[in-house]
Amino acid sequence: MVAQELLGILVCPETRQPVRLADGDLLARLNAAIAQGSVQNRSGRRVEEPVQEGLVREDGLLLYPVRDDIPIMLIEEAIPLQGI
Repeated sequence: MVAQELLGILVCPETRQPVRLADGDLLARLNAAIAQGSVQNRSGRRVEEPVQEGLVREDGLLLYPVRDDIPIMLIEEAIPLQGI
């Protein structure tokens, strides 16, 4: 789990918008789409592993995955959320 203190300082590296933890409903919808093979990250690579935790940009358009309690705040690793 991402520490609350860290959440207070993390921002999207592209737009500088704040991020928040993704809720369970969003993660369930995202993981269903991943299981169907229909999710790509910003670099165009298909996302194959379920996302257990993620940070959603304030506008709700992108999710940055969290792996082993480490937020992956790289633009090319962000997952677009349109249609999810």
